Amino acid sequence: MKDIGFFPNLIEGYFLALGVILGGSLLGGLAAFLTGQPPLTAIYRYSTDLRIWAIIAAIGGTFDTVYSFEKGFLEGGTKDIFKQFLLILSALGGAQTGAKLIFWLTQEQTTI
Repeated sequence: MKDIGFFPNLIEGYFLALGVILGGSLLGGLAAFLTGQPPLTAIYRYSTDLRIWAIIAAIGGTFDTVYSFEKGFLEGGTKDIFKQFLLILSALGGAQTGAKLIFWLTQEQTTI
């Protein structure tokens, strides 16, 4: 597999987290509809529950990130630490964007 550059990886992580939130929530809402539950409430609930999984999927698992942090601290590679921080921040942004879009779509006013 060819290694892609940092900025394409940054953008890919953002949209991957966004896709996990939107896709998982909307398909979960379809399943809720088919089982007779309120779909908009289920969509909103799934969007809040899937945030951590979207971030983990976007950064490619936690072990690579932990290894990069270890390499940065032990070998003095602050560049690696900064890159991993930006990748995590990008994934957080994608997950938050997806959750905000779902919130606007469902207009849920209740707290869970």
